[in-house]
Formats: sequence, C-alpha cells, structure tokens
Amino acid sequence: MAMRLSAHMTVMQNAAQRASKRLLRDFAEVEQLQVSVKGPGDFVSQADTRAEQSIREDLYKARPGYAFLMEESGASGSENWTWRWVVDPLDGTSNFLHGIPHWAISIGLERRHDDGSIETVAGCIYAPTVDEMFWAEKGIGAFLNDRRLRVSGRRDLKEAMFATGIPFAAVAPRNRLAFARTLATLMPQVAGIRRFGAAALDLAWVAAGRYEGFWELGLKPWDYCAGVLIAREAGSFATDPDGGEVREGNVVVATPPMHPHLLAAVADGVAAASR
Repeated sequence: MAMRLSAHMTVMQNAAQRASKRLLRDFAEVEQLQVSVKGPGDFVSQADTRAEQSIREDLYKARPGYAFLMEESGASGSENWTWRWVVDPLDGTSNFLHGIPHWAISIGLERRHDDGSIETVAGCIYAPTVDEMFWAEKGIGAFLNDRRLRVSGRRDLKEAMFATGIPFAAVAPRNRLAFARTLATLMPQVAGIRRFGAAALDLAWVAAGRYEGFWELGLKPWDYCAGVLIAREAGSFATDPDGGEVREGNVVVATPPMHPHLLAAVADGVAAASR
C-alpha cells in the first residue's frame, strides 16, 4: 500500500516528477541541447533552466509565500522568510550532457525559527532514469519510494565503500590538495572509493546502504540540503571536517561506525592543505 505523504512532501515529489518528464525527453535528445559554461568544467543547459522553471512554478503555486534558493536563478522571495525551498533542478549536469544516466532532481525545504536558526525539515531526491525517489522528513525517517531506509551495518573499515567528488578545474587549490591527502589516506584502508558525479545521489545512496560514507568540500546548499537530511534520517552522522554542523559546503557523512574514520581522514587532509 502506498504511503500517505504530508502536504509538503506531496508538493515536492509532484514537482520533481513533473520536471523529470521533460528532463527525460531532453536526455533522449541531449546532443540537440544548447549549453553554456558557468566556469571551468561547470555547465548549464536548456534542460537545467527548463526543469528549474517547472519546479519553481509548481512550488510557488502550492506555497506562494515561500522563498527560493535555486542553483540557476539564485535566491528570491522575502529576505525575512520562514520557509524556503532549496532546489537543484539537475544534479549531475555533466553526466547528463555526456549521456550518462546518473543524475537527479533535488528539492529541500528549510524552516527559519524565531531565534534565527535554520533547519532542513524535508527533502526529496528523484533519479528519473531508474524511478527512485529518496525522501525524508525530519523526525519521520528516510525512504526509497515506499521502503524505509537504514544505513549500512558494516563495521570493518576494509569492507567500507566511500563516495566523493573529485575536484575539477574550478575547485579552489586548497580543496584539491585536501582531497589528494584524504584520498591517499583512505585508499589503502577501504574496499573502494567511487566518484559518480552527483553529490545528491551520493548522499541518498549512503542512506540506502550502498555506501558507508561520502565527503566533499565546497559544495553549494542545493547540492546537499536534501541529501544530508535523508542520510541523517536513515541513521548517518553528518558534520563538517571539524565535527561540527555542516557549513560552507564542507560535508562528511557516514554511518556511525565509519564516521570517525572518515572524519579523521578528511580533517587531516584539510589541515595538511592549510599548512
């Protein structure tokens, strides 16, 4: 029996699924898309902008008073917002443009409290090519379609699989150095390290037990807003490299047994790059 979704989650999933229909058509004709370059190795296509517009229309229609933070169009709405949508209309654009069927739509919902603190209260990540909808609401749990998610139970580091994002040309040199140091530390100790090119899906896959952990430096809020919540609701720990709250896009997410190991390796990499 299908699960009964909250009003917010119904809006989010419907918006993602409607946008996915056009994305799938564009993916089938990807060679015809117009593409522009935002920076070295950083692209935006007609598919991104059309998907973002579709999602924005649906979310605004359902909740006209909510603000937005979107990858392509940036921040909009009231500066004194209480609720804000955080949207990546196409996470994994480079994969998409190369015909690689590993990309997703990510939508997060943030709430700002009277004391100024902000928390993510809902998130969904939809992978249209395999029809996988990862979603979570704070305190409710994480799910893949209708199935409850729990993180991997592996406890031995040599059996662990981690995911990351390999820095490209636009990434700050310090982060490239930190990545190299972290990778050199982890490679001899683990079963494998993967780079599939879509941070939102990497985080969702930690929640689903496909990876034991994920790390990356310098992500944008739309890359991790929904994914961090989904991973946490499935049982992961999520911090920055100092072990504090995720900030400045520096993300270390792993299962409870693996988080100390991954955190130590990333913290060492960051420290080495800062010397």
